[in-house]
Amino acid sequence: MMAVVFHQIATERGCQSYLIGCSELRSAIIVDPELSMQDNYLALLNKEGLRLHYLIDTHTHADHFSASQTLSSQLKVPVIMHRSSPAPFVSFHVNDGEMIRLGNLKLEIMHTPGHTEDSICIVVNDSVLTGDTLLLGGTGRSDLPGGDPSKLYHSLFNKLLLLPPDTRVYPAHIYSDKKHSTIANELAYNRRLQITEQTGFIKQMNSLNLSMPDHLTEALRTNLSGGKTVAKMIAEAAEKVPFMSLTEVAKRVNSKSADFILLDVREVQAFLEGHIPGAINIPRGQLELKVNELLPNPMLRIVTYCEYGKISTLAAATLKELGFDRAVALDGGFNSWQGQDYPVTKPD
Repeated sequence: MMAVVFHQIATERGCQSYLIGCSELRSAIIVDPELSMQDNYLALLNKEGLRLHYLIDTHTHADHFSASQTLSSQLKVPVIMHRSSPAPFVSFHVNDGEMIRLGNLKLEIMHTPGHTEDSICIVVNDSVLTGDTLLLGGTGRSDLPGGDPSKLYHSLFNKLLLLPPDTRVYPAHIYSDKKHSTIANELAYNRRLQITEQTGFIKQMNSLNLSMPDHLTEALRTNLSGGKTVAKMIAEAAEKVPFMSLTEVAKRVNSKSADFILLDVREVQAFLEGHIPGAINIPRGQLELKVNELLPNPMLRIVTYCEYGKISTLAAATLKELGFDRAVALDGGFNSWQGQDYPVTKPD
């Protein structure tokens, strides 16, 4: 009998990814890869001696950042999603009733809209990866963009829940210590599935009153478009610039050193309420428009700072692109500066 390599990888917030491999032909797929777990996937592939052939997202995620585009670019493997997914980085699309061959494994696609329009479940042998269509003790919500409780009802009761009762259920999120369930167990104990009449189920879903996920807008934007997250932009900027410590800046401020300029990139009002002594102010949004006027010498050593050290990192990287090769960012921000009781210039 063919051995199947199966790894369930969880984040601290309960997101679940799955690495599935054919042990005979050493090929693998990662289902619902999450951005923060990329190194874990690469380590598992190396440990198992597998070559990644595909990446697949069960739907457009709204509560975390997919790693599909990044891993696809890095490892040169295709991204698979349902045909209704608008993401431009998807290499090929699948539809209901179709199949993906992974070595000697067969992954059967079941289109299960309701949580999102592009939601799919993936049947592998005696297991089903349910994405956010069916959770352990719950279901995916239907109040986010693309959600539809009527379609979710159909996907559950007329499709997914008709699988054999002993089919193991592996969702994209788990909010308990469990690792999986079965179709039979969910039919028996999942409270949302006890209302089997369509009108009542829809009423139940519409009355859940759930809070919105963290990073909803950013997650949808990046997962739909393939655009960068803010964190990625800051990380890329940090790779391009050096930093100066709070201690070093304080030493130079105290000695009234003339070999550098402190550039506060916060908004004008924040600058006027208090800033590092000797700093000048160009808000980040005006930086490109005012550098020629206020920073005429591109050979100057400029130390940028903001409130927490993120915007100033972007500003320093921008200055480098503009030709200010000696631009650096403060390692920290004005908030940390104040926390260390360093001097602050405030209005009289």
